[in-house]
Amino acid sequence: MSTSGITYLTDVVMITCIVAHGRGDEAIKTARESGIAGAILYHARGTGIRERLGVLGIAVEAEKDVVTMIAAVDQRDLVMHNLYTQLNLDRPGAGVIYAAPLDKMATYIPDDVRRRLEETGA
Repeated sequence: MSTSGITYLTDVVMITCIVAHGRGDEAIKTARESGIAGAILYHARGTGIRERLGVLGIAVEAEKDVVTMIAAVDQRDLVMHNLYTQLNLDRPGAGVIYAAPLDKMATYIPDDVRRRLEETGA
């Protein structure tokens, strides 16, 4: 688990939730309630069929909030379910959520937590 003083974590996924501009904070709140410690929120512009719609053929920009978070694999389904249902992503144009597996990641882990992980063989 540790090489050259770096502790690598495996069995983690990156969950990305894309919602309408202004709903990113709601996504972060839902993620926190689901056990996610932190997330990154950034603003983006999307393109697609809605871009061609608009008054007098003027392009309409689709502004989005993108929320990215890291979760343990065993948290993934709960977090995605809660985001999907609480943000009403089952409606057209409400948003999208996806998870991508991460080969490994590294971040600061307190010594007591690291020792516990090593003892359990995690």
